[in-house]
Amino acid sequence: MGEQRKSLGEAYGETAYPLIGHSRRNVEVLLEAFRSADGSQMGDTYGKGAIIEEFQTRMAEVLGKESAVFFPSGTMAQQIALRIWCDDADLKRVAYHPLCHLEIHEEDGLKELHHIEPILLGDQERLITLEDVQRLDRDIACLLLELPQREIGGQLPDYAELEAISAYCRTQGIKLHLDGARLFEITPYYQKTAAEICALFDSVYVSFYKGIGGIAGAILAGGTDFTAKSKVWKRRHGGDLVSLYPYIISSDYYYAERIGSMGRYYEEAKELAAMFGQCRGVKTKPAVPVSNMFHVYFEMDKEQLEPILIDVYRATGVGLVAYLNEAGKDQCYSEVNIGERYGKTPKESIHEAFRMLNEKFRHITTKRT
Repeated sequence: MGEQRKSLGEAYGETAYPLIGHSRRNVEVLLEAFRSADGSQMGDTYGKGAIIEEFQTRMAEVLGKESAVFFPSGTMAQQIALRIWCDDADLKRVAYHPLCHLEIHEEDGLKELHHIEPILLGDQERLITLEDVQRLDRDIACLLLELPQREIGGQLPDYAELEAISAYCRTQGIKLHLDGARLFEITPYYQKTAAEICALFDSVYVSFYKGIGGIAGAILAGGTDFTAKSKVWKRRHGGDLVSLYPYIISSDYYYAERIGSMGRYYEEAKELAAMFGQCRGVKTKPAVPVSNMFHVYFEMDKEQLEPILIDVYRATGVGLVAYLNEAGKDQCYSEVNIGERYGKTPKESIHEAFRMLNEKFRHITTKRT
């Protein structure tokens, strides 16, 4: 019997130069963060202690909010944020994008745990607009906006549109919550600080494992009354672990390491997207990225494309994408996000990978015609 062919993910994992993200998510990520840690430093206990309180205070300042609370997960933080705004308004109804994380990735947690009714606002193929908000025919307690909108390639509204939505919500008494899982990654495009962007919102969630690359953890920030209520709900959700310091130390470490590189990641994402776009039958969404992430679409079905990519990976040692999802007839796509790996890959190796990929596509196209 012949050797069983490796999956795309396995082949990608064996490349010398995988391009996506910062690194493999192995124990070394934690060990690196702890190498410079003071072993005598006391950990936190049920949300109290210098290590968590100092980090929360610093992140509140970064985000321009009165107060911040560290959560073990963004899923927990965002459900709690919406619950607080609904309780304050005595109205259990919110609005968000049809492809919002709460709608498609959380097993209906918002509905089942909090009995909150979501209104899916706008079309799933585009961003929420001011006109969408103005056309709401039912009252809502809170509008959630995700920046960037991950499931449609990390698209962003014009900043003026964002300001207009914020101003309209305030005139209507609608709380505006930011799903800022990738907030730091959009600051280069907007040419705004995180605090300037967050000033448009009443509350904000930020992830520390996505663009930052920590182990896990999130910050929920807003006014002092809001965060005080969030601590109560955090306890109710079981998020007040006896200690969160492993997550805080890694979040703190990688934030310091990578926050200054967001502009580079953004420029590198545009560079890589342009290379994909030069290949036959390949396009990116957006055509020009607005953050460090984008989606890449191939005019080829998954079964046909996977062996082609695996051959390129083996020949060049460069891993272009880690997986493929079907996207309709004879089309598939993958998500790309740029971190430390891309800049450490020799450019000549990347160019050779794309040269080989384009040659294989050209050969297939020629055979079809």
